[in-house]
Amino acid sequence: MTALEKLKELARLFEGEGIEDAAREAALLLTEILRISKTKLHSSPPDIGETMLEKIDSFAARRIHCEPMQYIIGHVDFWGLRINVGKGVLIPRPETELLVEETIRLMRMIARCKDEAVPRSVGLSILDLCTGSGCIALALAKEFPQSVVSGIDRSVQALAYASRNAEANGIGNVSFIEGDLFGPLRADASFDCIISNPPYIRRSDIPSLQKEIRYEPLNALDGGEDGLDFYRRILNEAPRHLKKDGLVILELGFDQAEDVYRLAVSQGFKDIRFVKDYAGIDRIFVVRFQEAM
Repeated sequence: MTALEKLKELARLFEGEGIEDAAREAALLLTEILRISKTKLHSSPPDIGETMLEKIDSFAARRIHCEPMQYIIGHVDFWGLRINVGKGVLIPRPETELLVEETIRLMRMIARCKDEAVPRSVGLSILDLCTGSGCIALALAKEFPQSVVSGIDRSVQALAYASRNAEANGIGNVSFIEGDLFGPLRADASFDCIISNPPYIRRSDIPSLQKEIRYEPLNALDGGEDGLDFYRRILNEAPRHLKKDGLVILELGFDQAEDVYRLAVSQGFKDIRFVKDYAGIDRIFVVRFQEAM
């Protein structure tokens, strides 16, 4: 059987199982397993031997049982980085790249305010809470190689992926720490930017999530009864660890902007704004810390 014939077979199988974008997922699975480009898959497809066919079929079986494709192939592309993922770590989403993009834009503004001639040379301190796979921390560390980036997570399993991803991508200006939010920090630790994509799904909504999402670790999804537990804690504790004019930048669930705004105001934050995603949803929360509260 040629790879192209197998592609068509897999696409039909995935479509029959109700998998969205079945043809794309079938192509991704084959190109990863066979280690060929999509162009070669279509223009000069190789023959597939029995052993390899068995491997492809075993991977396809995992997919039709709703295991995320990213877990099956073992990685995802994020901000030009290859991020290894697997059971026990949240899969980076495309909307989180918007969080990174906005943070980079704002940090370059900080660099200009500090009269830095070359924005990439700026040496700022960045804290990534609930770092998971480390994708956010690593993207920022790559973008600002003179900065010092710290990522904190309570999951030892996730931190193992984060450390592996730092090594695999050759990024050295980042450290990963086990702990619960600000818990591992010294009392006098302060940062130019605190960033997070925290768990924000309402606990009662978790059973109704797509089966693929329920493969991911519960502690990376569960934001408490109203989905706001982590926002409360971050906004309450952040002022003690922010430099003057420091930023808090958070990813939000699709309907959480108003609630998080009220939380921020109740903590004394004033310079608050939101950034919409490509669907027009208030997805990114930004606040600047200007004075003691």
